[in-house]
Amino acid sequence: MFESAELGHRIDRKTFQKAVPALRAELLDVQYDLLEKREFPVIILVSGVDGSGKSETLAFSAPTDEERERPFMWRYWRALPPKGKIGIFAGSWYSQPIADRIGRRMKRAELEETLDEINRFEAMLVNEGALVLKFWFHLSEDGQKTRLKALEKDPRTAWRVTRESWARLKTYDELQSVAGHVLRVTNTAHAPWTIIEGTDDNYRSLTVGHIVRDAIRKHLDAGQRGSVPVAPPMVPAIDRRTVLSELDLALKLEKKAYERELAKWQGRLSQLMRDERFLARHSLVVAFEGSDAAGKGGAIRRVVAAMDARQYQIVPVAAPTDEERAQPYLWRFWRHVPRRGRTAIFDRSWYGRVLVERVEGFCAEDDWLRAYAEINDFEHALVQSGAIVVKFWLQVSKDEQLRRFKEREKIAFKQFKITEEDWRNRKKWDRYESAICDMVERTSSS
Repeated sequence: MFESAELGHRIDRKTFQKAVPALRAELLDVQYDLLEKREFPVIILVSGVDGSGKSETLAFSAPTDEERERPFMWRYWRALPPKGKIGIFAGSWYSQPIADRIGRRMKRAELEETLDEINRFEAMLVNEGALVLKFWFHLSEDGQKTRLKALEKDPRTAWRVTRESWARLKTYDELQSVAGHVLRVTNTAHAPWTIIEGTDDNYRSLTVGHIVRDAIRKHLDAGQRGSVPVAPPMVPAIDRRTVLSELDLALKLEKKAYERELAKWQGRLSQLMRDERFLARHSLVVAFEGSDAAGKGGAIRRVVAAMDARQYQIVPVAAPTDEERAQPYLWRFWRHVPRRGRTAIFDRSWYGRVLVERVEGFCAEDDWLRAYAEINDFEHALVQSGAIVVKFWLQVSKDEQLRRFKEREKIAFKQFKITEEDWRNRKKWDRYESAICDMVERTSSS
């Protein structure tokens, strides 16, 4: 089931020293080729028992307060390497679920849900072009005990052995049970595990080096992205007439009533934003989408008028930058996820992939089709972490949009709001309407 190197092998020091120079040169060659092409990132995950050698990579310690106040995956989202680079993670997103299950802080059903989320996340990385390599370094119980004693005895490595290391040795059998299950469930065709004997440093290091070299070279030579089929979520069909065409676009509010109601609800919002229950438990994520000239900017200004400027961030979303294009599509939104007591307001959002990118052909059909499930996963992760997620679609009629476009062209301080792109999008009104209905149907989750 697993891609497994032979266990029990040892490599003497002389053979190791002879093999290292050539392997290092070959690894440098593929690394430079990777950097030159900048077609995909390489993500290497290293897990295993204490003392097996996994700590000789980039390790994540216990989450900080800032990290605990955001989705579980946030700390890893931010650390993903861009295209052309290699990221090596010790433990990564597998460490905490395994530890929590062994420590009885996570129920079996919760573990299964977490592993399912991890599988979908890794599938997204592969669909975005990433090469994902996962290694598990194995040691027998006796081998782990011997290794910890040797590390503790050497002044240069004694710091690596802690009281927790010896405590975890007592749960060796349970670790094998939990980790074995985790490896089986997350051993996928697109991101398989490789199990390596960790007793001998030389054997472990050379084996990993050869596997990494060969995998990157093969991916470079293939010249195409991996593809993992991800079906959009099945939801009850929505009568499309009720989504847009049956909206009552003639609804109006008289000015005096508007001003009275606005003051009332801005006051209520201001109170809620200062409520200790919100500050201690929740964040707020607001996504504004809508037709061009539907009033997103005006609505946002009136919402934030009730907020403390230190509590919120407005994120205007335009075409992705070069830095953002080198990362998974959602990365540009992951980085703005607020911590508890804070608010992030997105002026356009992650729905651009299933709207403008779909209609204008800025991404492949497979990309926007799988985006529905990825968006639902992202929003689910936000809610699980305590975020309140509010999404608005603002709609105007085609005639009202034309009136507002012409008005903007005449008023000097509004002319910056109207561009050639707005007029171009207007010509594709029906195609956008179809995309909007698909979006509402497939991402209106509980």
